[in-house]
Amino acid sequence: MKKIHIIGLGLLGGSFSLGAKKKIADLTVTGYDIDPQNQKDALTLEIISEVKETPDLDTDLVILATPADTLGDLLIQTLDTIGPNTLVFDVGSTKSRLTKLVANHPNRAQYLAAHPIAGTEYSGPKAALEDLLDRKVMIICELEKTDLHLKEKAYELFDALNLKLRFMDAEEHDRHLAFVSHLSHISSFMLGQTVLQKMADEKNIFDMAGSGFASTVRLAKSSPAMWTPILTENKENILNALDGYIANLSSFREKIAQSDSQALFEEMAEINKIRDILDLGN
Repeated sequence: MKKIHIIGLGLLGGSFSLGAKKKIADLTVTGYDIDPQNQKDALTLEIISEVKETPDLDTDLVILATPADTLGDLLIQTLDTIGPNTLVFDVGSTKSRLTKLVANHPNRAQYLAAHPIAGTEYSGPKAALEDLLDRKVMIICELEKTDLHLKEKAYELFDALNLKLRFMDAEEHDRHLAFVSHLSHISSFMLGQTVLQKMADEKNIFDMAGSGFASTVRLAKSSPAMWTPILTENKENILNALDGYIANLSSFREKIAQSDSQALFEEMAEINKIRDILDLGN
């Protein structure tokens, strides 16, 4: 692999570049971002060597790392213009709409639907980390629809970055992400909102905020520009997740209102089993 082109030079796009350049010798990375400041920062931080709006025809990989609501048009435009030996993959948090959108595109075999389960609450080129993707999970959807030889280019990159590959259906991906990622961000944003509203009356509330609050609300620092389109793109799955979450909150509230200590204890003890699933130990 010699050439990678990245469209969207923020946290994920920048981290792919920094990680790849560290592991793959003589690699040239070009890129483009709609924000001129991101372009400047990406050049300064050596995320890219040159700003280009479109990739060269001999580019090996094109990585699309823009907000979810921009990926559809961008993917089609990219598939329309790339060379015959170029593979395109996106890193978007929703997959079903994209895969349906390009299902009949003549260059569908040059697309790999991918989603790395990696990130921080920060955004932009300055947030990029060369080891962000190390040992993280990369979900691949509809692998069988990608050209056998072209997908080897992606495997070379994923192996260099030490990514762990998982394979699933696009709709299954979106449904699961609504619960384990999208819902957790909504919860964090709404906790932050609730405390900010309280702070309007009680200025000292943050003096009592401990590590539990900080870790729970951390995701509320995430970029609205990234998360607004994710929430609308995966609306149906997120609404289903929210319905279940709100029902559980209401039920838990009722137990507190009734001072039902035994029911509260039993429910929390049952939920404690999530430690085993997440391997958090004691």
